[in-house]
Amino acid sequence: MKQKREDVRNVAIIAHVDHGKTTLVDELLKQSGVFRENQEVAERVMDSNDIERERGITILAKNTAVMYKGTKINIIDTPGHADFGGEVERVLKMVNGVILVVDAFEGAMPQTKFVLKKALELKLPVIVCINKIDRPEARALEVVDEVLELFLELDADDTQLDCPFIFASAKSGIASLDESEMGSDMTPLFETILDYIPAPEGDPEAGTQVLISTIDYNEYVGRIGVGKVDNGVIRVNQDVILCNHHEPDKQKKVKVSKLYEYDGLDKVEVKEAGIGAIVAISGIADIHIGDTLCSVEHVEPIPFQKISEPTIAMNFIVNDSPLAGQEGKFVTSRHLRERLFRELNTDVSLRVEETENADSFKVSGRGELHLSVLIENMRREGFEFAVSKAEVLYKEDENGKKLEPMELAYIDVPEEFSGAVIEKLSQRKGELQNMGMANGGYSRLEFSIPSRGLIGYRGEFMTDTKGNGILNTSFDGYGPFKGEIQYRKQGSLIAFEAGEAITYGLYNAQERGTLFIGPGEKVYSGMIVGQTGKAEDIEINVCKKKQLTNTRSSSADEALRLTPPRILSLEQALDFIDTDELLEVTPTTLRIRKKILDPTLRKRAGFKK
Repeated sequence: MKQKREDVRNVAIIAHVDHGKTTLVDELLKQSGVFRENQEVAERVMDSNDIERERGITILAKNTAVMYKGTKINIIDTPGHADFGGEVERVLKMVNGVILVVDAFEGAMPQTKFVLKKALELKLPVIVCINKIDRPEARALEVVDEVLELFLELDADDTQLDCPFIFASAKSGIASLDESEMGSDMTPLFETILDYIPAPEGDPEAGTQVLISTIDYNEYVGRIGVGKVDNGVIRVNQDVILCNHHEPDKQKKVKVSKLYEYDGLDKVEVKEAGIGAIVAISGIADIHIGDTLCSVEHVEPIPFQKISEPTIAMNFIVNDSPLAGQEGKFVTSRHLRERLFRELNTDVSLRVEETENADSFKVSGRGELHLSVLIENMRREGFEFAVSKAEVLYKEDENGKKLEPMELAYIDVPEEFSGAVIEKLSQRKGELQNMGMANGGYSRLEFSIPSRGLIGYRGEFMTDTKGNGILNTSFDGYGPFKGEIQYRKQGSLIAFEAGEAITYGLYNAQERGTLFIGPGEKVYSGMIVGQTGKAEDIEINVCKKKQLTNTRSSSADEALRLTPPRILSLEQALDFIDTDELLEVTPTTLRIRKKILDPTLRKRAGFKK
């Protein structure tokens, strides 16, 4: 007999990047009394790792729970970036409704559409929260119309269209049901969750069924599966069968050694959990996303969608440059292999394959951001390695034709820059599909473009639009191969010999292009020290000293003025490197180099091409 469990609500918070999901969760935690009155609380407390805090983005979906009027509300904060879309799709399987957060000025954005589409397909009820209504340029009522248009465009049914709208400022911690009144706290949102989000249903008498939707990893207990109890009860020390909808042969008897529920930001150990509870289970070594835990008497896996395939790959290679091993703690292929395979414990959209070369691993992910976050995490942990240029993963159709991943790019730019953007993207095989007006005098351009056409484009885009453009992309399946694309128009300035860069040598080099290094930095033959204005590479000696004669004094050197070097960030360096180059990543430095360091061998390889 199916029953509703009225004292629980499970809800996910979905939105486009930067529309305020994580800040909203903060306020719900504060106002439900999770923290003590005088407790020091960090801002955006849900973004727990350093990179999430620095970049202000959410990478992993996080679980939390608050109590309101005796009802436990399980809240899941999801990422907004397209690269982490796989996280969002799976999390929606755990909840009975979603809160869609939309910025009161920006309105509905591409990622809003993507996450909303997933929620509507699963027939989930939606509460729309128009956030940041205290922004001076907020246009709350227009945004309400935009969101309703989006519902119609995505074929929402009548009950979904009849959704409640909440007007809030997550930063000030207020919400109201009427856009002309400012609320005093978040009560209207809590009340709407209780009224509008259905209570979870299940059969408490049936056999246990728990679908694992996310994996957490802890060095002390190993893998932790997180999921919702669909039917029955799950207890500590219970024997269960691990099975999977996509792998009918997989059936394994395991034991639940520890069971946790969420309370505020903590996991609390419990002895048993009933239907609708979101639980974390530890003690099962090879538990994966999409697995179902069933009772021994009744084995029936719960279906779930397959995880989206990676579209982009790069090689992670043991560093073999002349400066290798001087800055990192972990430098060998064994370290690298172990670390990459450990990442697979928590990141489902990642693939790691070994290659013929024992020192190189092919790592595939959902996009440049996805892989650059992994690289940044590894260098902070003390790893030293090299990575190649990101390349897209091709497929073949049944006639053997080459297919490549395509993206839809949505671009908002001030009108005077739209010409430059259209020209650049056309060179990169983009096709303009739509052109209209966005808010605030901006042009909205929609392109269909191969994924590889966007590799290395973001930096250029920011320069072309003087930092005023907004670029959003979403994956659009595979399409026919569009032909070759030339990535970079300028060549590299290559160091000619090993040593330390000297002002005199750099002064002569800077006439040839833009430098990436300053005086006193270590260089080696084959290392790239700058970018030229021309298409071909130039070899240059930056360690050159000035010959002293009896009429020349050494102090004359001090008059030489150097232009400050252009220091590349990790993303810019990944964008800059070409297919015959590598990026050397260490905890303290990023160096760009040619794959083949020896100039004669490099020339030979060039002729063979």
